[in-house]
Amino acid sequence: MTAHPANPSGNAALAIVRRLQRAGFPAFWVGGCVRDFWLGREPGDYDIATSALPAQIERLFQRTIAVGRKFGVMVVVEGGRQFQVATFRAEGDYRDGRHPERVAFGDAEADACRRDFTVNGLFYDPVRKQLHDWVGGEADLRARIIRTVGSPAERFAEDHLRLLRAVRLAAQLDFRIEAGTFAALKRNAAKIKTISAERVREELVKLFRPPHASRGLDLLRASGLLEEVLPEIAAAITCQQSPDFHPEGTVFNHLRLMLQHLPPEADPSLPWAVLLHDVAKPVTALADPETGSIHFYGHEKIGADMAAGILGRLRFPRKQIDEVVKAVRCHMQFKDAWQMRKSTLRRLLMRPTFPLELELHRLDCLGSHGRLEVYDFLVEQAGQLEKQPQIRPPLLKGDDLIALGMKPGPALGALLAEIREKQLQDELKTKAEARRWAKGRIARRSQSHL
Repeated sequence: MTAHPANPSGNAALAIVRRLQRAGFPAFWVGGCVRDFWLGREPGDYDIATSALPAQIERLFQRTIAVGRKFGVMVVVEGGRQFQVATFRAEGDYRDGRHPERVAFGDAEADACRRDFTVNGLFYDPVRKQLHDWVGGEADLRARIIRTVGSPAERFAEDHLRLLRAVRLAAQLDFRIEAGTFAALKRNAAKIKTISAERVREELVKLFRPPHASRGLDLLRASGLLEEVLPEIAAAITCQQSPDFHPEGTVFNHLRLMLQHLPPEADPSLPWAVLLHDVAKPVTALADPETGSIHFYGHEKIGADMAAGILGRLRFPRKQIDEVVKAVRCHMQFKDAWQMRKSTLRRLLMRPTFPLELELHRLDCLGSHGRLEVYDFLVEQAGQLEKQPQIRPPLLKGDDLIALGMKPGPALGALLAEIREKQLQDELKTKAEARRWAKGRIARRSQSHL
């Protein structure tokens, strides 16, 4: 390991450690940043542990935020960035599966031994370029193993979210979970239900990011956590599909394959659209006794309602819930794209969620039959539409029809819809054409009422 990475965050984190050490306080980079740095990855953030107490940290740095003073946790603002700086501590008497009843400030070794997993228990001095390992984390990094620090049962009892975090780290790093740790995880899987929905959601969001999303799903299943956090997806494990459309077999296999094909920079809503697009198949499955085919009539509509419930349960933002629910509800429309009227197709292409829906359709195909003819057709049509920006805004609005002598009301709305349909069918192309046509319709309507 070198002293620090050549990036502004790393330089600022080094400066904090150097200032603490010059003031006489031992200080180290700790946790995930050391793990990632050791693995040759760019750390997402840098955490620092030190012997300095919160009041001493405040005196040393111009800008600080006391986010958890009684636990010895401060935020130092350096170079316009925020860094968590925590006093070495030992903890005990966890009674609620998250919060310690007792916190005592201690030394670096005691602080390392209270951490969750060995690969997160490494301490690094970026000034002296020294790695300190009191928990066997370096050996586990070399062996690519996730192992708790000390007793798995004790570590999981301290914070039940660690059950899910073990799976997330194993998937994210492509490590295996040590046998004793995994056995304790499975025994205690049901305790994840004691954790708040927001904390569970944040771990699941990280778990289902590419390129490790498919392995994350597999580990959730193997650990028993899937049935606890997403029982609706667990039901897909035994849900068979007709081999003529789904040679991959069960709905669960379909989801795994789709997650394998997630693009590197996937829209944050895409993994959830994948996971939930067929969520209603287990409850709508109907086998044809004559042909043996399996049908899932209406699964997209029922699935949209189920998706809204699941995402709401996990406290997802409303905007993201709406996006995913729309993609789930509409995903069966794409197979009919070739047969659609021009106006219907253009409405599909102009939906705000179309990019998400299109990518879901691509993955749906890659996770089953593998044919992308409809996808290619839609990409072509979307490209053509981009060259015709005049189609997007309606030719006429309500005020235009009122100016032509029409009164507000349902008939006005119906006429606007008819004009919009003709515009999308290329039957009306300019405002002048639309006004002439509307004027004639209004005149005929007036005569019919004489």
